Amino acid sequence: MSSAFSLSQPFDVLVIGAGAAGLYTALCLPPFLQVGLITKEPLSLSASGWAQGGIAAVIDPQDSIDLHVQDTLRAGAGLCDRAAVQFLVEHASSCIKNLVDLGVGFDRHAGQLALTLEAAHSRRRVLHAADTTGRAVVSTLAARVLQRDNIQVIQAFTLDLWLDPSDGHCRGVSLLYENQVFWVEAGAVILATGGGGQVFAQTTNPALSTGDGVAIAYRAGAILRDLEFVQFHPTALTKPGAPHFLISEAVRGEGAHLVDDRGYRFAFDYHPAGELAPRDVVSRAIFNHLQKTSTDPAHAHIWLDLRPIPQTTIQHRFPNIIQVCQQWGIDVFQEPIPVTPAAHYWMGGIATDLCNRTSIAGLYAVGETASTGVHGANRLASNSLLECLVFGAQFGDSTKFNIQNSGVIPNPQSPIPNPCSTVNQKPEISFSPEELARIEKLRQELPRLVWQSAGICRETAQMEGAIAQVEQWREDFARLPISQILQTLVPESSPWLQTAEEGRSLRTWAETRNLLDIALLILKSANFRTESRGGHFRSDYPQTDPGWQVHTLVQQDCRSQTPHLWTATVDQ
Repeated sequence: MSSAFSLSQPFDVLVIGAGAAGLYTALCLPPFLQVGLITKEPLSLSASGWAQGGIAAVIDPQDSIDLHVQDTLRAGAGLCDRAAVQFLVEHASSCIKNLVDLGVGFDRHAGQLALTLEAAHSRRRVLHAADTTGRAVVSTLAARVLQRDNIQVIQAFTLDLWLDPSDGHCRGVSLLYENQVFWVEAGAVILATGGGGQVFAQTTNPALSTGDGVAIAYRAGAILRDLEFVQFHPTALTKPGAPHFLISEAVRGEGAHLVDDRGYRFAFDYHPAGELAPRDVVSRAIFNHLQKTSTDPAHAHIWLDLRPIPQTTIQHRFPNIIQVCQQWGIDVFQEPIPVTPAAHYWMGGIATDLCNRTSIAGLYAVGETASTGVHGANRLASNSLLECLVFGAQFGDSTKFNIQNSGVIPNPQSPIPNPCSTVNQKPEISFSPEELARIEKLRQELPRLVWQSAGICRETAQMEGAIAQVEQWREDFARLPISQILQTLVPESSPWLQTAEEGRSLRTWAETRNLLDIALLILKSANFRTESRGGHFRSDYPQTDPGWQVHTLVQQDCRSQTPHLWTATVDQ
């Protein structure tokens, strides 16, 4: 990594985000390009680094490309684009080889890469690095990035895209760096900002997962796809101050019980298999039980009791769960674990093609931020890290990625014209105590509202009420004096903030703005789709409707500043 840089000089490429997708993309870009890697936190704090799951790839001779494709299509509930899935699976093994060459220490058995079987996979094809695969991948990639002279790592917060007003081409970004707003130019911008789990009151995502890439792309007029599809994990550790650590479903497979505060095994009230029902069924059982029994369901929990499992089995099978729970004062041999369902992975995102191009020229997206068509309505376990790698690798192919003539995917019958913005120069920034209090209150209230209305179970009345509330909050937020200034900055202005505290306040403002945007987009998309499919369940439309085997597309109408939704066929 170069030790000195100037934000006033243009980069060839800006990569926004430093999880697995951003890091691998930066490494795959040709070394003659000057790359700015923008990360809003130190490299080790991405959601990828939290990933306990593995990476799926066809390596075993007993496995096949076709089987992995079929497993992925089946999990995606009719909304996977077959060409994208085929592309992902066919390129998996080469990416795994590259990770091994880079130094990722995958588990081995008898000298060969060890493969495990995971839910919904028909063969053993999942590689692990113990139960911290994401951390192993991200730490290895980060170390390699820091060795590259052409990659400059910049800890900054990206505020918005910078579009050329004459043709809508993406020229760069505006960002907050060391208490000053900069406009940084680049030949191409690649969004790799991860998911948006923080819009929900319960999430396994880290605090930085505020949907930044999707929100800034939406405001710039990019087409988004399938935002209603969110995967929820049924059992995440919930304890004040603790991260929402996933408690593996294998624990219930070994005999752990789900109980409420009275010790009652309520899961059998919802499915004959009780705790061993499918993941989405168990999540809904917990959600519905808490709605009935808790005064504050958005922050309530039930209990996962491991004591029915023999102690020797727990010690052998779940050492990391034991360790993490001990860290937070829970002895799994003596007491149950407080758990709750939590938003885990966002299948939707910025619509892209196989070359990662978006509907805006010069703008690309990769990883969880993107909607490549791979995951459909529900992600197959261990395909998400793989997607980061396979699609990130495409940036190394100069025939697919040309910063002098950045491509743009066709606008699929979009009724919305390219956005054009009018801006006024207002360089001074300061926050009043009243504004800070209002922003903080929104950060508390918004995730609770979205969890209740667009979480595990959804229905029309609650969603319409939530949409009205979020629209009102967005209007109130836009009327704040600080918003009037920040939303009308021009590239010629680079205002300073007087203190580091004000810099942190600006980041909070920007993240809140992004969360308000993605909250509205998720709610609108979920209300639009009148069926249940994959990660989208509606209690008022509980069945899958063949007529809804289509993608949901959404784009901002620049005239009304509101989302416009329509549908597009699935690539079969």
